[in-house]
Amino acid sequence: MSAEQMAIPERMKAAVLYGKEDLRVEQVEPPRALDGEVILRVDAALTCGTDRKVYRRGYHAKMLRPPMLFGHEVAGTIVERGASVTEFALGERVVALNSAPCGVCYLCQRDQENLCDDLLFNNGAYAEYMRIPERIVAKNMLRIPEGMAASHAAMTEPLACALHGWEDSGARTGDTVAVIGAGPLGLMMMRLAVLADCRLIAVVKHAEQARMARALGAQEVIELAADRNVVEAVRERTPDGRGVDVAIEAVALPETWQQAVGMVRNGGVVNFFGGPAAGTTVCLDTNRVHYGDITLKATFHHTPAICRRAFELLASGRFDAEMLLTGQAALEDLPKVFQSWGAQAGEIKTVIVSGAAEGRIKA
Repeated sequence: MSAEQMAIPERMKAAVLYGKEDLRVEQVEPPRALDGEVILRVDAALTCGTDRKVYRRGYHAKMLRPPMLFGHEVAGTIVERGASVTEFALGERVVALNSAPCGVCYLCQRDQENLCDDLLFNNGAYAEYMRIPERIVAKNMLRIPEGMAASHAAMTEPLACALHGWEDSGARTGDTVAVIGAGPLGLMMMRLAVLADCRLIAVVKHAEQARMARALGAQEVIELAADRNVVEAVRERTPDGRGVDVAIEAVALPETWQQAVGMVRNGGVVNFFGGPAAGTTVCLDTNRVHYGDITLKATFHHTPAICRRAFELLASGRFDAEMLLTGQAALEDLPKVFQSWGAQAGEIKTVIVSGAAEGRIKA
């Protein structure tokens, strides 16, 4: 049984990461579908904080080593399907997640699929066409409903990471939650807190982030300042200065890890959600942690079940993806997007559009 396909050109444009801050858009041979795989015409790819870290470091220990195709937040249209793919048809719009667990290892059998011993990652979203491996097709690829923008569907992966962290934190309706950090994932955490009817205290860096936090529903916003004690500022906004019920750290710095522990109440929960660089260490007041009966957690990545819950939040419109999409750029301009990242206040996520998908973002 051979692969079925729609028209695919002999060459395509794709972003290739060669090393630290060395990203090039080149003409390469398009991928072809093997048994169980599909090829997507990329309708929308989103920039991501993880990709930014990889761009600056030149590699990612778990996901990629250069030279390699780049990008992982994607939605597209199936233009080729390999033999044995029967659940999806040519021409269907889908969101393909960036990983899939094996389902059989020690950790998968204990419902910790995000930590799978053989977690399969996939990259290559910043391109005109992208190959989706068989395991992701089978476990972590979802149909996009009619009327849903491809750019919204492409947000499923980062929202799934945020949703996993949110669910891990165990906040209850009416709880006071502090989120430290207003990058894309921090902002997603803030919105999830508001959707869960929690009282949100947002700790942000500058005025534009403060504006965005308020737009997402934060009741209290604290802007960082060199002469300000952030822990005290948060505690002042809780009853009797007791501290927040849940503190979520989404910056990945030792000082913000310490601040999160300092601002949570006795019996509260701290989620170290931000992913620091290897070798980063932090000092914590062990007396405070022990006698305060504080729960310390960390959350990594997502699972197929969480991805489906995140996708439903987006597809239903309960989570408004449009609020976090702050720009659009052509694939050819991707290196400039990464070079200038952070120069504009308010920049959150940029939609990258290839020539193969021009005009199809809202399709």
